[in-house]
Parts: sequence; structure tokens; C-alpha cells
Amino acid sequence: MKSISRRKLLRNGSQAIAGGVCVGSVLPVNASAKTGVSPVIGVDYYEKLGVRPFINAAGTYTILSASTLPEEAQAAVALASQKPVHLMELHKAAGEYLAKRLRCEAALVTSGAAAGIKLATAACITRGNQSAIVNIPTDMHGLKNEIIVQKAHRYDYDHSFRDCGARLVDVETLEEYERAFTDRTVMTQFFNAAEGGHISREDWVRIAHKHGVPCFNDAAADVPPISNLWNYTEMGFDLVAFSGGKGIRGPQCTGLLLGKKELIDAAALNNSPYSDTVGRGMKVAKEEIIGLVAAVDWFLKQDDAAMEAEFRKRAGTIAERVQSVPTVQARVFIPAVANHVPHLLVTYDMNRVKLSAADVMQKMRQGTPRIELNPATGGGPASAGLPGGNNVIIVGVWMLQPGEDQIVARRLQEVLAEAAK
Repeated sequence: MKSISRRKLLRNGSQAIAGGVCVGSVLPVNASAKTGVSPVIGVDYYEKLGVRPFINAAGTYTILSASTLPEEAQAAVALASQKPVHLMELHKAAGEYLAKRLRCEAALVTSGAAAGIKLATAACITRGNQSAIVNIPTDMHGLKNEIIVQKAHRYDYDHSFRDCGARLVDVETLEEYERAFTDRTVMTQFFNAAEGGHISREDWVRIAHKHGVPCFNDAAADVPPISNLWNYTEMGFDLVAFSGGKGIRGPQCTGLLLGKKELIDAAALNNSPYSDTVGRGMKVAKEEIIGLVAAVDWFLKQDDAAMEAEFRKRAGTIAERVQSVPTVQARVFIPAVANHVPHLLVTYDMNRVKLSAADVMQKMRQGTPRIELNPATGGGPASAGLPGGNNVIIVGVWMLQPGEDQIVARRLQEVLAEAAK
């Protein structure tokens, strides 16, 4: 039998499906009801593997498995898992649907926001050039590869740019930005939630476009508000990346790359399932694509004011309980850009409550049920904009499930009260 390459399969797969090719057969989804076979009962593999779940009073952090899917997305994922589709057809259809809903020229589902950064970079460097797609990052001959970025916007995700063979050029002032453009400039990068930097989004876009260079905006954690999903593309950014598993509440291993059709098409050519590309390892499964589309649909039906009111209510429940402990005070804090939702800041006099915030976090983690507080508690690293300190406890309330605010309130009050004796 003659073998067929992956590349040929990608090229010819759609025609095979359209021509009605059938290999084998499967029972319909509801076969158990018709055959009398008992439905499969899911095994709790967390319990089987000895992994303890927790109440998420932290937020949508990757290391804490990010968000929880709304029921609509869970149901869509379960249904999608039962039927095979051609992945390229699904990517194309999902991208077109999301672009219409999110008011941009084109969209691509990625395996996360960091993958969106890498694909945006690869798109700008290669622009659909097949030899360039194959050769980066080791052979950059004849390719533009300089990316201009504000020095204050350098961060832990710079690797995603460098993985494509790019070189980052730092600037601090508008004048430096103007002078930084050369015949090797391929893209400019803006970290949307950066706390520093002297150049505004509007000036960043204006100067780049003056030089005919595309602008990328990393807005990974920057919804809500819901309108941010189109605010930055409408502002003029050519490419914008969002995490799918944070405020949108999609699967953790998903992201959105939004922007100009030419560049999104170029990004897709560098992405999985195409072989011999920088994105080959960044697969997005059919279930994840559908899960993100369903999550976007769910998210667009929400209301910013209603979500904030609910989060403030949860924070108020916890604040009322913990403030019964001497010297403990609590207030709501909303970060300016990333994770722009109410968080509860709990502070106290450590001369009276003889326990550091870091120790409080550890006791909450070790208790039953296990509770994770925001990583900024005790002054640890966290999202841009969240304060910290030895006596600062930060409770993220937006990923709490119904009734969990009461559990967090009771347990946190117990830990603080015990240390105040």
C-alpha cells in the first residue's frame, strides 16, 4: 500500500470528507438508550491518582489550572468529544465564527496566549513564505526579525518571540521609539497590562503604522470588561492575543489570536497541525476549539455590571466574617487592567494576629477542604496591579463556585482567630 505524507493528508483531507469517505462505523451517541447498555459513569481520577482538588480563592492562574468551564462549555466539549471532524475545517469555521462575534477581520484558536505570541511573531516574520516557515528560527537569512518593545514591557514570555528567531529592541521614550525602526523591524510588541512604560497604546500604534510595521498586543488576562475583546483591534492593533482559560472561562489550553486577516492566515500556516513549523507542538484539540467557541458565546451573554455585583457580594460575605477578628480589616480592590475584577484585601496588625500572610495561605492550603488564596498573599508574585505585604491576604472571588464564599469566610476567620488568641 502506498504511503501518504502528513502534508498531503492535510491538503487532501477536506476533499475526502466532502466526497463521503467512510471508514468503519460507530454507534450513535445515544446508543446506550437504544441498546439497553448502562451509561458510563465517570471515574473520579483526581481521587484515584491522589490529587487533592481545592476551592479556588486565587484566580485564573495557569499553575492552579486556570478557570472552570461554565456548564454550556462543558456540555459542548462532551458532545464534541464523541464525533471526529477534519481539524482544518474546524479551525477555519471556528475562526470565521469568532471573527464575526468579536468584530475583527480574522481569528485563530491557539493553545494559549503564549502560543498566540509565538504565532503572531512567526506570522510577521514569514508572511506566508513557505521556505521561511520551514527555516525559522535557525536560518533567518533575508528575513526581518527585530521587534521593538518598551523596556518596561519586557516579561517572562519573551521566549515566545525569541523562539521564532526574533531579536527584541528596547525603547523607553517616544523619540527612541521613532528612531528604533530599521529595515529589519518586523513587528512592535505591547504588553497591555504593563505597569510601566511612557508610550500610550494610541501612540504605539500610530508610530508603528507610520513606518508600515504591524503592532501586536498581549492582552492575555485583560477581560472583563467584555468589550476588550474588540477594543484593541478597533484601536488599530494588527494582532491581539487573549487567554482562553482566564476571564473568558474556556479550556485552559486555549487562546485567541485576533486581527488582520493576512496576518491571521500567516499565523495559521505556522500552527499545528502543519508539520515542520514552530507551532507544530502547539496542538488544539477539537474539544478545546469547541469549548472555547462555546465559552465565548457564554461570555458575550454576560453583563459586566452584574458580574462585578456578584463578585462584590462574595467579597462582602468573606469580609463580614473575617472582620470579627481583632484588628482585621477588609476592602475590595480591582486591578486596573489584568484580572479587572473585585478582589478582597484582608490586612491585620501582626502584633495581635501573630501569623504572617504567607503562613495563613499555607494553613488554608493544608486544611479540609483545601483552599488556595491569591499568590500575591504575603507579598508573593502575582498579576500586575495586585498589592502585597507580610500582613496582606488577597482573596480572589471570581472563580468560586456557589456557596464556596461561605466556606472560605469560615475557614479564613478560623485561621486568623486562632492566631489572635
